Formats: sequence, structure tokens, C-alpha cells
Amino acid sequence: MFRNNYDNDSVTFSPQGRIFQVEYAAEAVKQGSVVVGLTSKTHAVLVAIKRNAEELSSYQKKLFAVDEHVGLAIAGLTSDARVLSNFMKQQCLSQRLTYDRAMPLETLVSLIGDKAQLNTQHYGKRPYGVGLLVAGVDESGTHLFEFQPSGLTQEMMACAIGARSQMARTYLEKNLDKFADCGREELIRHGLKALKETLVQDRELTVENTSVGVVGLKEPGKKALEFFKVHDGAEVKDWINSVADDNEASAEGEGMQVDE
Repeated sequence: MFRNNYDNDSVTFSPQGRIFQVEYAAEAVKQGSVVVGLTSKTHAVLVAIKRNAEELSSYQKKLFAVDEHVGLAIAGLTSDARVLSNFMKQQCLSQRLTYDRAMPLETLVSLIGDKAQLNTQHYGKRPYGVGLLVAGVDESGTHLFEFQPSGLTQEMMACAIGARSQMARTYLEKNLDKFADCGREELIRHGLKALKETLVQDRELTVENTSVGVVGLKEPGKKALEFFKVHDGAEVKDWINSVADDNEASAEGEGMQVDE
């Protein structure tokens, strides 16, 4: 993938105004397994496909809790993600010790954006080869932010990153208007349906390869918080089965239609 003399470090611009090392880091994100995030008025949900490097290894963790009110999903280099997630945990802890309150999500995400951007300014450093979806709840409501290796951060209503994520984004775009009024369970099903769109033909969602993270308000209009929790294994079985049942029902409905 070596191109020219302008991609030896992350501080040199090409004549076209590009920084190739940042683009290469973005390619690392595209090689990671897909993660999907979406929000409603009361909840934020992250869902992810886990990979195992070989049959004898365990599945790689994709969702991490940062604080009671926020968690993240990763696509790309897990080691880089661990550094960023630990930094975010330290910032949240510092905020609670100093001000006795949870850190606003926009402030937290801007901190990791600034940290990543510094790596594109100093010689001898490289960009983080990981993309993040940061989901949580603060005083202003539910939020979902996308973080890119360039240091760019932006708030999203729904988003998917990683390998074959375009199919998931297409599903999210088609159903975007439904998400705002969804309840917890329905929002999770939408996330799993978007995730299912990215699978190759011979793969299915299973309790081994699927993770779901949920955070939100216990009751609309009240401040009682449902802490961010990652659901794995048997905990996601019912959700996966409900998505499979929905797909079978829709397939049967299409099969019963008669051409006029």
C-alpha cells in the first residue's frame, strides 16, 4: 500500500493536501468488524459483531463501559482502543472527583478528538488506528458520537463503522424516522437488524459473536438512569431470536403475495 515519499510520517502534507498516514489509519477502521449505534429519546444502543482470530481463541471484545452513563464500541486496532478508553475513564473519574457529577458526552468526546489530532501534528507519532462509537446519556438527553482517527468527532442519530458497514447504514437511513420514538427493546431489535444486513451469506448472528450495549433513562421525563451495560452470551439470545422471527414473518408475508 506504499504510495510515495509523502506517507512516511503523519505530519507531511502531499501536494494534493492529503495526509496519507491518517488515510491509512482510516483503512484500519474499515478492516475491523462492524459496530452499529443508534439513539431514541430515552435510550442509546450499541451492537457489535465479535471476531475470533482462530477456532481455538476467544472472541475479541468490542464494547467497553467507560462510566455509568457512557460506553463505546470499537472498529479497528483493539490495543489503540484500549488506550483511548482508559483515557476516557480517567477523565470521567476526574470529573466526578472534582465536580461530583458525570462528564457531559460532548466534552468527553472532544477530549479524545484533541488527543488524536495531536498525533497528526508531532513528528514520530502515528494516528490511532481505531474508530469509536460513543453512546451515552447526560443532562441534555441521549447522544451518539462518532470518532475518527483524524481526530474528527461528530454527533450522529445512528451510525455504523467497520467492514461492510455500508449495508447497515442503508438500513439505518431507511428507518431513521422510527428510532426517536422507539422503546428499549424495539431499538435493540433495529440495531440487530442493521447488524444482520452486514453479514455474508453463510454467517448468522449467534450468542457467541454478538454483543449489545444499552444505556438510557428508566422512565421518560425522569432522571433515573439505566447504567450502561454490555450484554453477551445467553443475555442476547432472546433478542437474536426475535430478529430471526421477524425476518421469517416478513419472508412468509412476501411469499403469500399474489401477482395480479
